[in-house]
Amino acid sequence: MGALRDDQRAGGGTPAAASLVGVFLLSAATLMFEIALTRLFSVAQFYHFAFMIVSLAMLGTGASGTWLSLRLSLRLSRRPPRRRVGDAPAWLSLGCGLSAIGAYLVVNGVPFDSFSIAWDWRQALLLGVQYLLLSVPFFCSGASLSLLMVRHTGAIGSLYAANLTGSAAGCALALVLPSAVGGEGVIWVSGFASGLATVHLVFGSRVRDALTAASAPAVVVRRGANRLCVALSVLLTLGCAAVVWRRPPAFALRLSPYKGLSYALQVPGATLLTSDWNGYSRVDLVQSQSIRSLPGLSYRYPGSPPPQLGLFVDGDDLSPVLQVPAKGVGSVGNGADAFEGAAGYLPTSVAYVLRPQADVLVMAPQGGMEVWVALDLGAQHVTVAEPNALIVQAVGPLYEHNLDGQASSITLVSEEPRSHVRRVILNQRQAELQLAQMTSYDVVVLSLTTPYRPIRSGAYSLGEDYRYTLEAFVDTLSVLKPDGLLVVSRWLQMPPSESLRAFALAVEAVERLGGNPARQIVAFRGYAMMTLLVKATPFSSTDLQTIRRFTAERAFDMVFAPDITASEVNVTNALPSPIYYETFRGLLAAQDREAWYAAYAFDVRPPTDDHPFFGHFFRWSQMRQIVAELGKSWQPFGGAGYFVLLAMLAFALVMAVLVIGLPAAVATIRNRNPRRAQGTGRYAVRGQQIADLIYFGLLGVGFMFVEMPLIQRAILFLGHSAYAVTAVLFSLLLFSGVGSFISARLSRWLVHAIEVLAGLVLLAAAVFPTLSSTLLWLPLWVRAGVTVFLLGPVGVLMGIPFPGGLVVFGGGADTGNHQGRLARAWAANGALSVVASILAALLALTWGFRLVLILGALSYAGAAATLAWQGRAVRAARSPDR
Repeated sequence: MGALRDDQRAGGGTPAAASLVGVFLLSAATLMFEIALTRLFSVAQFYHFAFMIVSLAMLGTGASGTWLSLRLSLRLSRRPPRRRVGDAPAWLSLGCGLSAIGAYLVVNGVPFDSFSIAWDWRQALLLGVQYLLLSVPFFCSGASLSLLMVRHTGAIGSLYAANLTGSAAGCALALVLPSAVGGEGVIWVSGFASGLATVHLVFGSRVRDALTAASAPAVVVRRGANRLCVALSVLLTLGCAAVVWRRPPAFALRLSPYKGLSYALQVPGATLLTSDWNGYSRVDLVQSQSIRSLPGLSYRYPGSPPPQLGLFVDGDDLSPVLQVPAKGVGSVGNGADAFEGAAGYLPTSVAYVLRPQADVLVMAPQGGMEVWVALDLGAQHVTVAEPNALIVQAVGPLYEHNLDGQASSITLVSEEPRSHVRRVILNQRQAELQLAQMTSYDVVVLSLTTPYRPIRSGAYSLGEDYRYTLEAFVDTLSVLKPDGLLVVSRWLQMPPSESLRAFALAVEAVERLGGNPARQIVAFRGYAMMTLLVKATPFSSTDLQTIRRFTAERAFDMVFAPDITASEVNVTNALPSPIYYETFRGLLAAQDREAWYAAYAFDVRPPTDDHPFFGHFFRWSQMRQIVAELGKSWQPFGGAGYFVLLAMLAFALVMAVLVIGLPAAVATIRNRNPRRAQGTGRYAVRGQQIADLIYFGLLGVGFMFVEMPLIQRAILFLGHSAYAVTAVLFSLLLFSGVGSFISARLSRWLVHAIEVLAGLVLLAAAVFPTLSSTLLWLPLWVRAGVTVFLLGPVGVLMGIPFPGGLVVFGGGADTGNHQGRLARAWAANGALSVVASILAALLALTWGFRLVLILGALSYAGAAATLAWQGRAVRAARSPDR
């Protein structure tokens, strides 16, 4: 431990307050940068690339640990330091800020083309370069913090507290700041914070002398290196502040050319009216003569679509907005006037023919088209569940006017549709007990707000959609009146896929409620869209006659109905065969439905809250065809985000081998004399090294296998991925720090602590889905508090195994093999965390979140078993009998 002792002599005392502030600011900057990257990648590329950020953050942090471990192992600090203690952490902090800004500018200026990666090897290389480039800020931050903790060994608790509180502050700021500075602005705020952190770290070791000295600046920055570091950090801080203040267009986020907003802005005359950010989305409003979108409109409509604006969320998902003047202007305007009449030719209008004067719930309508349909066709009252305030602001006048310019009969509920439905169900139960009037709806419309996406593009496979899960359909059917209707529309694909999956959802939801899907579901299609009508009770003969008359008048084709015959289908929009009719009937008539799903060309099983990937249809049986088409098709992913994730996984595995192999090789060279380590033999040393790799590697896998599914599962509970990431990371960081702080006191019970952790994770896998569904009706701030409270015990226990393992395995800081063990611990934990973060996404996509949590519990159980085995081996080696 010569290197470690030299570092302690250089600065082992208590750090100054300025250093603690520097650690706080640097930690906040790092977490802001990480969370901002997940949002920017979701907007600029596609959702599955957000998973890459967690992986590269772990790669950078793990690499910093490897660097520090090599520094200790090779005794690079044995010589007197060329600069005083504060210099290296300060320079690394400056490097964190500069590399964060530089990496963003490079990645934004030279974006990689995700669709051409299948045939252009340069895109795969570019992805790898960007992966490494974006990991540099995390390396610098981790190295700076690690050096401070090694050198100030007497104040690790204070430094770790500053690190954790700064990280928690960064999580919160990353959620709040986009509303004020935009998503890109958060990157520059993180650079600003890194610059301030650098100044504090430079001044930290001499701040007390500076306050008492006659020539304070000379005392603090008496060396040229210090002056240069301070000057650069001041320039970084001022530069980032100027960019945040002025927001130069040159630094704006560049979107993938395959995003809907990119297509819309290519049309001559298209104008971007507004572009706003909040903590979980970017909403753009575009004016263009080309936007005339009425999805599913019958071609028998004699008029033309009304003038519209285009609303885009996260650069995609065009949703039409009728052009309506603000309140008090007078008439509602040409957009709404032209829309009257067109509404009756949209497929969802059949609900208002069947249920005139309906009480309607429209779920997440975005641009509000389905709200206009309901109002135009005589709905008595419309409840709109729209959680995004930016969308409400963009749609604006819709919620202030009815079609005649009078006060609107609309109730706007600013929350997630699932939360609103759960609250209605709770109110129903209370009303039943009190014999009061229950809240329920005649019509519930699940708005189709996504454009047509060929399932073979696979760009949206990893996007969770908790509106299209079996539990969601069951809850929605539960808030209907006995004669109520659930209306669901999906795009037609060939062979049947998303419409078939929606039908399967309806079938199994009706069955779960004890109904008969053969009598409670009707399906009809137009040229490109399928519409499902699902009743809480069987359809009457009058309802069926009305539906047939509606479809015949508007040239829609019947697909499924309780009394349908083969002669009624495939008449107007004729296909070579009535494939939708045959497929729907085949699904419903299957004796063994699981076998039917397994034999189908795509995976069309109904999604669940544990596996909420409605857009994921991939089967491994498609692999041969996909490989044969590589480089010959513009849809390279074959129905899944699998192949981008697989490329990331392969790259992570290579990096893991390097990160683990380098310290392990150094440790092997240092231990060529096998008698150096506690007098044990060569095989004992090798067994010890293997045990280290297994134990600390399993900790890395376990941590990510718990963190990643908890984040994804919390999306339903908290309403959006940004809220979930912030709450889960905040909780685990804060409480893991508490666990690390008390780990030394629990070293005797470390195995039992890890066993309890594994048990808690298994309990969470079993209980959390039911608990989150039960509490979904609570206000958002209460649900956020519940999340932090529930994750507290898990977080505390997750913080214990790593430092506790170093104490138990190390046998004290003076053992000869301690440096090699530290190197192996950092390398194995960091490298396998990189791999596990991507593997967790792949496993969740295939088998669901619960399995990933179970595997996380098993990883911790394996670590406990390894620790117990190695403990027995160490005690046996130290026994006097030996």
